[in-house]
Amino acid sequence: MTLSREGAPEVAAHADLEYVVSVGRALADTMNAVIEGKPDVVRTAITVLLAEGHILVEDVPGVGKTMLAKALARSIDSSVRRVQFTPDLLPSDITGVSIYNQDQHEFEFRPGAVFANVVIGDEINRASPKAQSALLECMEEAQVTVDGRTYELPRPFIIMATQNPVEMEGTYPLPEAQRDRFMARLSMGYPTAAAEVAMLDHHGASSPLESLRPVADAAGIARLIAAVRTVHASTAVRQYAVDIATATRTSSLVRLGASPRATLHLLRAGRAHAALHGRDHVLPDDIQTIAPVVLAHRLLLSSEAQLARRDPVDIVSEIVRHTRVPAAR
Repeated sequence: MTLSREGAPEVAAHADLEYVVSVGRALADTMNAVIEGKPDVVRTAITVLLAEGHILVEDVPGVGKTMLAKALARSIDSSVRRVQFTPDLLPSDITGVSIYNQDQHEFEFRPGAVFANVVIGDEINRASPKAQSALLECMEEAQVTVDGRTYELPRPFIIMATQNPVEMEGTYPLPEAQRDRFMARLSMGYPTAAAEVAMLDHHGASSPLESLRPVADAAGIARLIAAVRTVHASTAVRQYAVDIATATRTSSLVRLGASPRATLHLLRAGRAHAALHGRDHVLPDDIQTIAPVVLAHRLLLSSEAQLARRDPVDIVSEIVRHTRVPAAR
């Protein structure tokens, strides 16, 4: 069959979306074999990866935060670095440092741990604010500046950071500017009884990570990301994302609402969510589904909301329910 010039781009885009769905399903199956009973968390992690975002996994110790990060990293045949954040961690340990080479009589740059496709930051809020700030530039611009020189980071690039709740001993709260750079915050939660029994069966003798095999490489993920960028978002859907973000800024329950960066992340995540479902356009449903994990961690609640022990996720869900949905055309 011969395709017209007009039809070729449409067929190519359809093939790319089929590839997104296929690889996305393979990634989910691989990770679900390691992370018992958390398919929604796994799906969200894959969505953020394809939306070119970063993930913050917050929960109590021992529920599989680092396991989730490792499972995603090992599912992709790409460069992976892990950083254990401790109080004595230096910014140069993360970004790199210039060292004087006596043989060459010049300074040479030694890349830090952030120079990888997948960077696992374990217990990020145990490091000092100075060390945490080393991630600000690389998370936003995928580059590092050391001694006045700028170095590009490899693409694709994602940071998966874990943190313990701030009320636990030895933690430093992440500054608002850094939280805002994470596209989504995930919470593992305790597994169900059935999932915990299955975990004992599968993980009791050895770690399932040992048998995990990658289902994609860095070039394949870059192709998925390129396909996600082509997903169409109508003017009405873009306005819907802005309306939700604006509602967080005007709510009496919120002292600091979602930033314009948050709105951009919401749309990008919506595109990835649509692509993983095989659609070449974003629906309001995509925005509604992804909004709580994209927006909740950025909000600072009012004193009244804190006294009432309101959950930011519930507040975002409530805002979404009360925001007018654009009519289908």
